[in-house]
Amino acid sequence: MILEQYYIECLSHASYLLGDESTGRAVVVDPRRDITEYLDDARKYGLTIEGVINTHFHADFVSGHLELVDATGAWIGFGEAAETDYPIRRLSDGEKLSLGEVELEIIATPGHTWESISVLLRERPGTTPSAVLTGDSLFIGDVGRPDLVNLGGGSSIDLARAMYHTVHKKLLSLPDEVVVMPAHGAGSSCGKNLSTELTSTIGEQRASNPSVQPMSEDVFVAMITDGQPAAPAYFSVDAAMNKRVHPLLAQNHAIPELTPVQVMTALITGTRILDARGVDDFAAGHLRGSVNVGFDGRFAETGGMVAEVGEKIVLITYPGEEQDAAMRLARIGSDGAAGYLNVDHDGIFPAELAELIETAPRTSVEDLDRLLAAGSVTLVDIRNPGERASGSIAGSVPIPLAQLQLRLDEVPDDKPIVVHCAGGWRSSVAASLLRAQGFTNVSDLLGGYNAWAESHAAA
Repeated sequence: MILEQYYIECLSHASYLLGDESTGRAVVVDPRRDITEYLDDARKYGLTIEGVINTHFHADFVSGHLELVDATGAWIGFGEAAETDYPIRRLSDGEKLSLGEVELEIIATPGHTWESISVLLRERPGTTPSAVLTGDSLFIGDVGRPDLVNLGGGSSIDLARAMYHTVHKKLLSLPDEVVVMPAHGAGSSCGKNLSTELTSTIGEQRASNPSVQPMSEDVFVAMITDGQPAAPAYFSVDAAMNKRVHPLLAQNHAIPELTPVQVMTALITGTRILDARGVDDFAAGHLRGSVNVGFDGRFAETGGMVAEVGEKIVLITYPGEEQDAAMRLARIGSDGAAGYLNVDHDGIFPAELAELIETAPRTSVEDLDRLLAAGSVTLVDIRNPGERASGSIAGSVPIPLAQLQLRLDEVPDDKPIVVHCAGGWRSSVAASLLRAQGFTNVSDLLGGYNAWAESHAAA
């Protein structure tokens, strides 16, 4: 059996190539849109990709099933509850697919979504399973959330109850030595306590995963429906895209370098400007109206929080990062990157743009304490609910970053605004977004809540 895992940090997403070296037959599970890596490895191993299996309708990225069908003629497989406007192979619970000696068994695992399935792998029919691809059902350290995008009937509570049975009646019934290989890892919004580990075993999860310990169904439901991270608005867009035919991603497309005049025109006409440089460089000087989404963080997901899918985008990047940045946006369906402008770490913009350059105000913990004591500041906490549960600054207004774009009317503008997250990366996104939306006197907290909490613990 050939089993390759492909993991991208920006989306915390894992996809898989499964093949039988004796027959050369293969399938890809949960692919992303840029499919070159799968095709290259298939050629390397002498495999023919004949099927594409999606464990569910993904919400955080646009799946690459259509691209793979176009490139290989493969069939597309989904769980029986899936409804699409393109032809699919409906995979039923207990169904076995043979690649030759290698056997795949489908397990219906509803809970994250109704159509969710897992794929059990055997080196040969009748042998003990070697691995299970669990999609967004069982994660390393957690289980999939039931409240993300429900594209079927019933409620999130109904999905949570389905997940309880999926975990305890199906997945935990597998032998302890079966390797667990999920579709997401730490940082994904598809769960709240995902591990940085990319694989585990059923036995390890049985012993260490808090979400699969013995408990009543009601306790389980309460646990997995509470404290989940806020979902970006683009998740519902991507989930819907994955159900229908949509334009294919041009695999080798390169966005052009723009002239200063073209960038200036883009600003004047209201084009979204995403500055992918680091927080400190952005603060030292950036184009007025641009939003800082650093390439060194969760660029794709965060880009989807501040720019709508399909919106025209101009990128400000360090040299050499522009094409990768455009591809990361394309993975979430945001194909609107129209071009880029490179700015070195020295922060020097072209002279033609000099009048449009401004700095980003930043606030220290000491200054924030003085402003709070005087009642002369609005403090906005953009962390997720689970983060606030472990501590917050009195008087802060909680609006998770993923919801900020849609909740701008909840941000008071009668006082200076300070935005904070945990460490300072997301707050630069939020503060720059607020300024781009017309809010004045907006700064972010240096070091975020962590710096504030450390200062006050020391005191």
